[in-house]
Amino acid sequence: MKLSAQWSIIPTAIATVFALSGLAASQPVSISPGSQSISLSGTSGGTRKDAGCAGYIAKMPNHTIQVTADTNLRLSLQGAGAPTLLITGLQGQNICLQADKLSKGKIEIPGRWTKGTYSVFVGDRAQGQNPYTLSIAPQKR
Repeated sequence: MKLSAQWSIIPTAIATVFALSGLAASQPVSISPGSQSISLSGTSGGTRKDAGCAGYIAKMPNHTIQVTADTNLRLSLQGAGAPTLLITGLQGQNICLQADKLSKGKIEIPGRWTKGTYSVFVGDRAQGQNPYTLSIAPQKR
């Protein structure tokens, strides 16, 4: 009986590890000209201290955005705590913004996005972990 109870713990532990690792990996989102607006959500923060402006971020990006052709987009982040938004893009370029008290946890980035893949990290300056919503919308010139 004891042996059988111990063996049932191992598959449960393995399943838990795979489930948690799936949460850490970001699913790519594809954006093309004329796409509909999309809304993504998650939890900000992490254990990795970013030396730049992003505060504490996760080891893996919260989201991966693939822009299929040059297009105008508006990214809007709404979150609790002290949210930051770090986007790494083509050739190691970084965009990093912080919400301030006046914005009440909102960060917006409008502009022209070049075809390519971007990693999005939603951090927290105070090492908190808070819910957020990231909206990506096409924008007219």
